[in-house]
Amino acid sequence: MVTNVLIAVRTLVLFIAPITAGLLLTTPSGLALHSASAYTMFTVAVVHVIVTIAQWRPGGASPRPILSAALFLALTLAQVALGIAGVVVAHVPLGVLMFGLSLVQLSRARTEPGRPRPGRQA
Repeated sequence: MVTNVLIAVRTLVLFIAPITAGLLLTTPSGLALHSASAYTMFTVAVVHVIVTIAQWRPGGASPRPILSAALFLALTLAQVALGIAGVVVAHVPLGVLMFGLSLVQLSRARTEPGRPRPGRQA
């Protein structure tokens, strides 16, 4: 449940990031807003890794969510590095990729584990 909320927050932050990037180009406070969205994304990614590890250990569940959370943390670090370096040609497509992957994860996270999805046999 907590991981689903984190995925939703991550998706929202990834949706807001290009809006703040547009503000970066048009307003003096845009840099601060885009930077704040980057810090928020990094924080959400780190918390997501910690939460997935904490949920995995006691229940003995699959470690697969940890891999997914760690991948997003790595992508976030790459995104921040590209943004700081000013490599827009890679920064923008990576952001789009991250948003798409996050949407896919969010659509899969809507159902609770162990419950069949609508339209599928149990």
